[in-house]
Amino acid sequence: MGVVLRNLQKVVPLRRARLRRNVDVIRHILGIQKFDLGIICVDNKRIQQINRMYRKQNVPTDVLSFPFYEDLRPGRLPCPFHRDDLNLGDIFLGVEFVMKQCQEESQDLYEALTIITAHGICHLLGYRHDTEEELTEMLQRESYILTEYNRLTGSHLEPLTKTCCVKT
Repeated sequence: MGVVLRNLQKVVPLRRARLRRNVDVIRHILGIQKFDLGIICVDNKRIQQINRMYRKQNVPTDVLSFPFYEDLRPGRLPCPFHRDDLNLGDIFLGVEFVMKQCQEESQDLYEALTIITAHGICHLLGYRHDTEEELTEMLQRESYILTEYNRLTGSHLEPLTKTCCVKT
């Protein structure tokens, strides 16, 4: 199984091979190599349209995830019955949005995209951050992923933020 990585934006030059390698390491860490995964890189206009349509938020953002298995419990892998169900879902990366954040914080674009993709994959695997408890669980999983990623690659990635939006 594999990763379908599409670059639908022209604002930020992007080397898909580098991002694909980083995503493959994350997939290995999580043991999800047998599942297909879509990653679509878009500009601010497109991510804002998607965010408005699905989340009723009329602003650009860094990542939006659309899980194939909507009721998956965090920490559980899907148990598909058919080959066609070996799909985790799609992740939209707001590359232009992320690039602006990287420029403001002097961070490497590919490191940020890797961290944000790990966050998106967590969403595909059932993790949420609607409550403090869910946020804590998700941050622990992301921390594990990045710790293993760093161990395997010699990188020094850390979560971009310790606080996500918790719905109140």
